[in-house]
Amino acid sequence: MKLVFAGTPPVAVPSLTLLAASGHEIAAVVTRTDAALGRKRVLTPSPVAAAAEKLGLPVIKANRLDEVTTESITALDADLGVIVAYGGLVREPLLSAPRLGWINLHFSLLPRWRGAAPVQRAIMAGDTETGAAVFQLVAELDAGSVFAQLSTPIGRHATAGTLLESLSRSGAALLLDVVNGLAAGTAHAVPQTGDVTLAPKLTLDDARIDWSLPAESVHAVVRGVTPEPGAFTEIDGARLKLHDVAPAHGHPALAAGHITEIDKRVLVGTGTEPLELINVQPAGKTPMKAIDWWRGVAATEVIAS
Repeated sequence: MKLVFAGTPPVAVPSLTLLAASGHEIAAVVTRTDAALGRKRVLTPSPVAAAAEKLGLPVIKANRLDEVTTESITALDADLGVIVAYGGLVREPLLSAPRLGWINLHFSLLPRWRGAAPVQRAIMAGDTETGAAVFQLVAELDAGSVFAQLSTPIGRHATAGTLLESLSRSGAALLLDVVNGLAAGTAHAVPQTGDVTLAPKLTLDDARIDWSLPAESVHAVVRGVTPEPGAFTEIDGARLKLHDVAPAHGHPALAAGHITEIDKRVLVGTGTEPLELINVQPAGKTPMKAIDWWRGVAATEVIAS
């Protein structure tokens, strides 16, 4: 079939790569425009744009699928549109432009966690499993009928970053199976059933740690917002990023937010048992081991808020 592929971040690259090697024709790759990255704000192509260039595929860069972009995509006369984390809405008439419409690879067990941050929200909520689903794109957010789905357990120490990386690969294979099924006329979608939960985009407020929560909940939030936007707390008004924490089983409780060193381990109190700080990043500095940061603090106890 002739495909149009839309995607932007690294998690979309395995799908693009697999589809490009599958024998289907990718008429164009749609991705968001170059972004200013780093301290020098250098304009940088999206990971999907970079991958498409290496594959020799034509690229359409657009942050919004406006009238001009819609006309460009419609003129390709594609059989199917494929979306993996593009970051923009597909509306009519573009939604109906490909002969078979559009399908979307979404990293959740639909209808649980519809929205922009499904893996992150699943971890933060304490879910024990997540997965990926390929569904027919419709006007309502992530509400279309599902062609195929896979599930995977959420490890106790998995972060959003590591879990998304894994799902990007298994999800790409699932996506290719559906594309092949649509080409053969054997793919069938079934309506979503079950309770709907929403997964809105993460904000900086989501990443601020509330130490009054149980240790398990704090640990889940840290993992869910890693690597982006990154968990943090404040000490005397200065931000301290938390790259890695772990349960500190067997240690006596500490007051919520109180940080101290016990047996050469940096511990912080929560609403239940303490957590150990493993790797942190003080404001204006590079990431470091928590014990090295603590020795620089030269205190017996500090309070995080």
